[in-house]
Amino acid sequence: MFIKQLETGYLDNFSYIVGCPQTGKALVIDPGPEVEAIVADAQAAGLQIETIVNTHGHGDHTAGNAALKDRTGARVIIHSADADRYPAADRFLTDETPLQVGEILLEVIHTPGHTPGGICLHARGNLFTGDTLFVGDSGRTDLAGGHRPTLGASIRRLMQLPDDTVVWPGHDYGPTPSSTIGWEKRHNVNAREYGFHVPP
Repeated sequence: MFIKQLETGYLDNFSYIVGCPQTGKALVIDPGPEVEAIVADAQAAGLQIETIVNTHGHGDHTAGNAALKDRTGARVIIHSADADRYPAADRFLTDETPLQVGEILLEVIHTPGHTPGGICLHARGNLFTGDTLFVGDSGRTDLAGGHRPTLGASIRRLMQLPDDTVVWPGHDYGPTPSSTIGWEKRHNVNAREYGFHVPP
């Protein structure tokens, strides 16, 4: 499984290329505006981008959708609860049916709280968390559609994953660009509030 984390946009965003080396197929999570760089990185890895997935509908996570679709022909996928934020998507998720890229199956986990349609993607010990969970923190709930207790419930669900699951966040807001579920249980500033704290 190929994973490329790219710094994009103007809010310390991360975009991700997730690829299947066996088939050469790839998807992009939350493409930023630097579309040519995303395409170049995929091509350098021998991958063809077929799908774009937005973890939620905020503009800094959908900024590259249209240009990347024009460049590659990829289909754009977003949760139906965030359809009003990006109505130009090709597919609106209504359940947690897994997504597939080549031979890789990605579990869709609906994680509302930052926005109603927030999702995370889980595959082969890797968790792409968008703005649900950051390294050491969690997403905002003071924007339209945000709800702190709902976000807490979503994060508690993520904490059921194995401790060695790698957390790939939607922004570079923490001390490191990625972490693990086990690290978050011990160090996330919201661990006690959200009820998943494990003493160091």
